[in-house]
Amino acid sequence: MQNMIYTNCSVATMVKGDEPYGLLDNAAIVVSNERVAWVGKSDDIPVEFTGIEREDLDGKLVTPALIDCHTHLVFGGTRAQEFEARLKGASYQEIARSGGGIVSTVIATRSATDEQLIEQSLKRLDDLINEGVAVVEVKSGYGLTIEDELRMLRIARKLATLRPVKVMTTWLAAHAIPPEYLARADQYIDEVAIPGLRKGAAQGLIDAVDGFCEDIAFSAAQIERLFVVAKSLNIPVKLHAEQLTDQKGALLAAKYKGLSADHLEYLAETDIQEFAASGAVAVLLPGAFYTLRETKLPPIDCLRKYNVDIAIASDCNPGSSPLSSILTAMNMACKEFLMTPEEALTGVTRSAAKALNLADDYGVVAAGAIAELAIWDLKHPAELAYWIGGSRLNKRISPLVNI
Repeated sequence: MQNMIYTNCSVATMVKGDEPYGLLDNAAIVVSNERVAWVGKSDDIPVEFTGIEREDLDGKLVTPALIDCHTHLVFGGTRAQEFEARLKGASYQEIARSGGGIVSTVIATRSATDEQLIEQSLKRLDDLINEGVAVVEVKSGYGLTIEDELRMLRIARKLATLRPVKVMTTWLAAHAIPPEYLARADQYIDEVAIPGLRKGAAQGLIDAVDGFCEDIAFSAAQIERLFVVAKSLNIPVKLHAEQLTDQKGALLAAKYKGLSADHLEYLAETDIQEFAASGAVAVLLPGAFYTLRETKLPPIDCLRKYNVDIAIASDCNPGSSPLSSILTAMNMACKEFLMTPEEALTGVTRSAAKALNLADDYGVVAAGAIAELAIWDLKHPAELAYWIGGSRLNKRISPLVNI
């Protein structure tokens, strides 16, 4: 990546301040040694950068490259038949209890070859990259044996060698109880989730640990045993919490200084102050809310009241959110959750970076940040959440590649 000054653009820096979006008009960005060296008004470029090559962006909008901080991108098959069943009135819980849901994807994922999983996953990843995404979190959770879970993480890491994207991998063995452990959830935690976590950590495959804390999955007490081990290994935690019922998962994430709690439709308002004090990010997943036709909104106003950072993600998965568009997730966040376009863009930049423990390097256009920039054929950042379908990405500027 060569040193360059990008001029004649508007920049949504996404740095906190008085100006919405941290927006700078008639701006310039200096990139040096793969990082942003300076950003400001074009007339104020410091003399020390004289002589660096310039590129005129012709008035285009620049934002930080986008971040999808919650996906289940690697999986086999689809669950289109369950989609039909839900439209006929079956609930997510009923489908899961009848042998469908996550377990049906486990069967398809276990039977797929590595090559098949890579091919299928790349299609979904390409959708995200084509919308300006530079960082993607990918969870395990569809293997549910030690080796199948580790295989998912290896495949996720492989994707980063095939595409210009940073992949963060999350251990989600505590996603569902496989048929061979039916009614033996505690034994599954002891024999698969915990020893697999230790093995994956020893192999350097795990960036974070997650679990599904829900009445159709694992209790807070069971998840906590996993978190104790994660803490001993110095691996950060996060949690699927309060999606369908209030299991106090967000408080568990807060207790262990988790990076985030995700979903949160049933988060009790009385618990938000304690959650906020932990510094965890609330990751909202409007694709799942939409697909499952949920009606209980996350407590947005209370999250705002206590200044909780709110991220938005696609939750790309075969069952509850078959969505591989971060821009559509932003639109859904505005329309379904009544968030503002600025909150939605913050949710896929600055807050998403924090949810992945990457806030020092990603999510803003500011001196010192990695020069991951998205250039848009747009005039104002609100348009990113406004358009439904299609990408207005002109190109990405990145240490990985220019596309």
